[in-house]
Amino acid sequence: MADSLEARRKRAVFRSMRRGTRESDIVLGGFARHHLGALDPAQIDRFEALLERNDNELLSWIGGWEKVPAEFDHDVMALLRRYRDTLERS
Repeated sequence: MADSLEARRKRAVFRSMRRGTRESDIVLGGFARHHLGALDPAQIDRFEALLERNDNELLSWIGGWEKVPAEFDHDVMALLRRYRDTLERS
């Protein structure tokens, strides 16, 4: 049986907050807590795929230090980048 959307959101929040590096926990966990409730199922699919990547790679894409591969250069990555920018300004 497929997981409910709410169960997927809760699992994604949990995975985002316990990445293993402090910066990942802050960026991904904060994003998940603030934005996952508004994402549709396809966007949650894309977010879950991002969570499969390692922290250094993911943070370098979000931070703009490395080019985002085409398969990960989508609306959810853009949202993550904007969220990170708001953290920088805080």
